[in-house]
Amino acid sequence: MDETPAPATVTPVQQPSESPGHPPGAVGEAEGLAVDGLRWLTAAARDTAGGGLAWTDVPSSDEGDPMLYSGTAGIVPVLLEAWRHFGDDSYADTAARAARGLVDRVDGIDDDSLYFGRTGIALVLRALHDELGDTAAGAAADRALDLVRSRFDGTRWGELFELMGGNAGIGLGALAAGDAELAVLAMEPYLRTAEPTPAGVHWAHRPGTDSRLHHVSHGTLGIVLALARVGGATGRADLLDLALTGAADVVARDGAGPDGFLVPHSTPQYRPDVIDPVSYGWCHGPAGDAQAFRLLRDVTDDPVWSALADRCFHTVTRSGLPRRLRPGFWDNNGRCCGTAGVLALACDRIAEQRDPYDFAHVLVADLTARAIRDTDGARWSNVEHRATPVGLEPRTGWAMGNAGIVRELLRFVRLCRGGDPRYAFAWPDQPPVSAAPTAGGAGTHAVP
Repeated sequence: MDETPAPATVTPVQQPSESPGHPPGAVGEAEGLAVDGLRWLTAAARDTAGGGLAWTDVPSSDEGDPMLYSGTAGIVPVLLEAWRHFGDDSYADTAARAARGLVDRVDGIDDDSLYFGRTGIALVLRALHDELGDTAAGAAADRALDLVRSRFDGTRWGELFELMGGNAGIGLGALAAGDAELAVLAMEPYLRTAEPTPAGVHWAHRPGTDSRLHHVSHGTLGIVLALARVGGATGRADLLDLALTGAADVVARDGAGPDGFLVPHSTPQYRPDVIDPVSYGWCHGPAGDAQAFRLLRDVTDDPVWSALADRCFHTVTRSGLPRRLRPGFWDNNGRCCGTAGVLALACDRIAEQRDPYDFAHVLVADLTARAIRDTDGARWSNVEHRATPVGLEPRTGWAMGNAGIVRELLRFVRLCRGGDPRYAFAWPDQPPVSAAPTAGGAGTHAVP
């Protein structure tokens, strides 16, 4: 029997005229681009055997990709975002069909992580239960987290030992899905595996490498973010103290102070033949570092973290992005490594600190200029400067494709119109902003 109910009634976000100070027509153009991006994205879905939907960027994959990073789980949040934004139940219907596809994948994957495996799927299924009343999704989320718990070896779940693919992400995802006990279980191994440094501690992101990565996706600050969030939420002072010690190591590596903040990708440089020493996006740069510092600000109420987040943004806005200054400098439009991830931070600052919209408009204008638009909708092609041809096939997912870009465009539009800065689905490694925006979309930060 089909246990997926009809979508709950949702009141669309009010869409007043945008506040003064925006380029004429820019906000409406951004919203139209988001609509075209959603049209291309939903058309790319594949039917699954159980009547569900799935997405994949791999042409040979019949089952679809269930991952939060690049597959179906990462596309559901933008469908919920569109449902809330427009009040259009067709987006909720599509999300409900995606839930069926995800339920069928819970038992058959080998990875338990947040971005690449079962924890991310569980988190999205929990959101579908909470938002749409989908009891089958809720039961599958519980089953997924039970499986994650059963596969813990006492220290880790697999080779990776960081936020995207390891313990830190599992801790964040479990906490967000309501399983604080599993979150603590995931974070405690960092207490005994931390490696002392002259300024603090750090961790190996995987066995067998001498390099130590420093940023959010695979490095120290991702672990710091998870330790602080789980420690703060569960009253574990030892986890929070360790987070502060890890953050101290990264802060000591800054080479752009006192006004800016820029830390190398890794020490010694990991894979120097293919990875630049510094970058500026969410994954390995100050756009992501600022998110970790925002979280530490919220948990500790110490103004030093706000100042560090400000310094990160100073560096980002003066780096030259989103201009492609040289081959390899800024080749990505997406949420993980590119322009959409920087837009997320710019909008956080607009909501919390009443930052001017100027830089956000630059980012949105760049996304608009780089979009491929035709009768099928809108999508984006990233660049690999070492390949021929350099343009990559457009992708659907959160990390590099439409889902991550459209999600940020919709929030930008709401902020410009004085709307709610919150997302329909709160990403666990992006601290939330206030639920009560002031005129023009600004608000004060809230302790998670």
